[in-house]
Amino acid sequence: MAVCCSLPILTVATTSVMTQACHAATAALWETRHLSDTMAYVEDLPNMHKVVLEASGTKSLATLETVSERLKALDVQHYRWIEQPEDLLTCIATQPTRRSTIQDAIKKCQLWRS
Repeated sequence: MAVCCSLPILTVATTSVMTQACHAATAALWETRHLSDTMAYVEDLPNMHKVVLEASGTKSLATLETVSERLKALDVQHYRWIEQPEDLLTCIATQPTRRSTIQDAIKKCQLWRS
């Protein structure tokens, strides 16, 4: 499972980003609960693996939109977390899948580091 969050040039509290990532990941699991990959993922709780990525800078929101479009083209289900009341796409979480499946879609995001 991959989670990609937007980190605009404005300072965003780490807790806000982590909260949005948790919301998106939980929603993605719920929305894809019927898929065999998701069922296998949640059956092995001690070995769950997530990669948290960031889209940073002035174009971070556009990057998330591009990631979403590419995931859609690859037929990879994902959840788009829209922060309210701002109505901004802040985070995307994919269905549990192999990195090789989504590698082209997430290439503009890098590993998130605090």
